[in-house]
Amino acid sequence: MTLISKDISKAVDILNQEELVAIPTETVYGLAGNIYSEKAIKAIFEMKKRPFFNPLIVHIHSIDQLEDLVLEIPEKARTLANKFWPGSLTMVMKKKAIVPDLITAGKDTVALRIPDHPAALELLKSLHFPLAAPSANPFGSISPTNAFHVADYFQNILPMVLEGGDCRNGIESTIIGFENEEPVLYRLGSISLESIEKVIGKIQVKNKAEVAPNAPGMLSRHYAPSTTTYLENDIQKFIEQFPNQRIGLLTFKNKIENASVVRQEVLSERGDLKEAMSNLYAALHRLDKMNLDMIVAEKFPDFELGKSINDRLERATKK
Repeated sequence: MTLISKDISKAVDILNQEELVAIPTETVYGLAGNIYSEKAIKAIFEMKKRPFFNPLIVHIHSIDQLEDLVLEIPEKARTLANKFWPGSLTMVMKKKAIVPDLITAGKDTVALRIPDHPAALELLKSLHFPLAAPSANPFGSISPTNAFHVADYFQNILPMVLEGGDCRNGIESTIIGFENEEPVLYRLGSISLESIEKVIGKIQVKNKAEVAPNAPGMLSRHYAPSTTTYLENDIQKFIEQFPNQRIGLLTFKNKIENASVVRQEVLSERGDLKEAMSNLYAALHRLDKMNLDMIVAEKFPDFELGKSINDRLERATKK
């Protein structure tokens, strides 16, 4: 039976024994283990059924810890760290040899961030090592945004979920790498591309890779419900083709009336993209449990956080 608890000292004990604990962050819950323990890191990949070619994100509690883990900090990386850490920004930099190749999928770079969640930060400050913590879900499925999502996925095989409430941002961090010291976006996330460009200028986008990805979240199918899911501009017109199906809808702000609709999740009745992002995965979890024939999601306005929501929905839906 997986323990759900707020006891940080219990989480410290489990992690010190090279076991895994799911931890809350402001983005999603992460499946965490000691970055220097081969046993723990292998357990992360095995529990998630995650391919070893897909690198992990290392979580730290202080910018000062970068000096221990990376060879150099590009000037724009330092600027971004000062602006967005703690927060939902992951940065990929050249690693020191102390960072195990297992975490970085054999690459000479490592992805790092400081989470913006009090329980995660208190835990990290209580440990003598950073934590690798990809999302606490089986590889490719919907990321968890509360402790019960995690326990449902890993009941009886995960020792503990550190209870930290609902994740307020609700989708994963934005990932920025550096090629010849210039920033490159590898994954859209809960800080918009526009917000980052206001700080450091124009950024090249390279957010898709099927082989040897530079960062997590670059594969074309990811974050997906088990129910067949479609992403459409005109939901009403699309669902009229399926009069005898049990359909679940995921929309931005408007209700849609149709006899085939068993349940509809409206992500933000007031049309707020941040609120919609925060509610996205929890809504998908609810729809996925309803034994539907299909889920139909509405395409979002394609700017700022709408781009990040569309990115998740595109990777979750039938091509």
